[in-house]
Amino acid sequence: MHGDRPGGIALLALLYAISGVLCGLGALNPVAPDTPVPLIWTLSAVGCVGAAVLYVHRDRLGCRAVHVAVAVMSALIAVLAWRSVTAIGIVGLGPSMVAVGLFSAHHLSRNAARVHVAFLLLASSAGALAATPSGFLMPWLTLTVTVAVVAEAQARIAGQLLRAAGTDPLTGLANRRAWEAEASRSLAHARRTGEPLTVALIDLDGFKIVNDEEGHGAGDALLQALARSWSAELRMADHLGRYGGDEFVLCLPGTDDARAEDLLTRLRASHPASWSAGTATAHPGDTLEHLLLRADTDLYRHKRRSGRTA
Repeated sequence: MHGDRPGGIALLALLYAISGVLCGLGALNPVAPDTPVPLIWTLSAVGCVGAAVLYVHRDRLGCRAVHVAVAVMSALIAVLAWRSVTAIGIVGLGPSMVAVGLFSAHHLSRNAARVHVAFLLLASSAGALAATPSGFLMPWLTLTVTVAVVAEAQARIAGQLLRAAGTDPLTGLANRRAWEAEASRSLAHARRTGEPLTVALIDLDGFKIVNDEEGHGAGDALLQALARSWSAELRMADHLGRYGGDEFVLCLPGTDDARAEDLLTRLRASHPASWSAGTATAHPGDTLEHLLLRADTDLYRHKRRSGRTA
């Protein structure tokens, strides 16, 4: 999922609750004598109970639960389309379909959202075609195309926003928030597998002098050049980010102390700028905060030993 997972699950719970309430209102005020009131009451109960479960467990549910909940809502929409007794009732499911499509596009990856929207459209269309009413084909085609287009547009926008929110605009590297999220995932994987993982903090030497004597444009150009040079030396699994100012941070999965030092040697050879680095290799029970603290201590030990300036 993109962004804040608990917030996304809370929104999904709200969609379930609204659906449950609307079904309850529909059961209290049937639109036609042959409206399947028992079924609508059942769907109302499913919506309300589902909302309560999702909301209460929103901090503990994972992505799999979200996928199941979205698929269930799509299936319930298909059931409503199948049991609708009027053409207006079938086409009136449009807002629910748009809501499911937009939720999927905003909170799930683009590929996952496409799968969910395809399932929603196929299942609801099958239900509509199996329904008794007729004369809804053209409005239904318009509705399904609208849902597909709106969901795809939202998925693209969400992807662009996610990339922008996690990218440092000057260097194009991950910013602090995005780097910490990726490094935390790598650390969790290292805990599960027992693989080594090392974090490195890099601080440029004399960067203030560059800004003061050559101007901030020269300082910006130096940061950009270092980001390009270092990125060319890293593996796909390595995570390089700008931590703030002239400080960079590296997460190196599958890398112990010795291999981390070898990599830092290659990074030094890739550009003539002077910098200091501190490293910390994960121990059992370490958090990312622990690693960064040890790497920071190691960094300033190197700076004091070499007499380099910040």
